[in-house]
Amino acid sequence: MSHKKLPPVLMVVFASVIGFGCHKLLFHFLVPHKFEAAFIYSVEMLYAFFGVCSVLIVSVLKIIRAKSIHNVGFAYLLLTTVKMGIAYFFLRPILSFDLPKTAVEKMSFLIIFMYFLALETLVTIRILNNKQ
Repeated sequence: MSHKKLPPVLMVVFASVIGFGCHKLLFHFLVPHKFEAAFIYSVEMLYAFFGVCSVLIVSVLKIIRAKSIHNVGFAYLLLTTVKMGIAYFFLRPILSFDLPKTAVEKMSFLIIFMYFLALETLVTIRILNNKQ
């Protein structure tokens, strides 16, 4: 089964697992364990949150596409904006601290956020380009 034939939700889940595995592998070799243990939000929790949000967004976009393809872009923008607002709410405590581990945690949060944003964008483009 090629990636073009995978259902969008399955693509998001598969990419989430791969991204999480790579992230944890990099952390294992590059980040001291004491930094990771002191994070306000663990990497697992962030991947779970953004993964669930992405699955929900893609699921809603598929439902909207079935009803009216012209509203998919607007729905994507609205749902992504709501997710960004919630993500900022989670990011605020991280921004308020200035400890040695904080820079690593900020970078990790940003990487996870951008990874899922890119993933949602690619899946949304595939949903819009689907000729069925």
